[in-house]
Amino acid sequence: MGSFSITHWLIVLAVIVLLFGAKKIPELAKGLGQGIKNFKEAVNEEEEKKTDTKEIAATEKSETKSETKTDKTTQNS
Repeated sequence: MGSFSITHWLIVLAVIVLLFGAKKIPELAKGLGQGIKNFKEAVNEEEEKKTDTKEIAATEKSETKSETKTDKTTQNS
């Protein structure tokens, strides 16, 4: 009773085909695939922005350190 057999899945598939029609199912699958693709692209863009922000912050921090060292060297001379 807990698991579905192949017969159950075939009945479910037949009901889906009857409800949506044979032409509509590929369109639904295509739309679902595009939605997943767009979601993945958006996630990758967010990760790239975070990485870029971290790199910029690290660069600015290292530049500030080098400027401070240069200032101290200049003052000691």
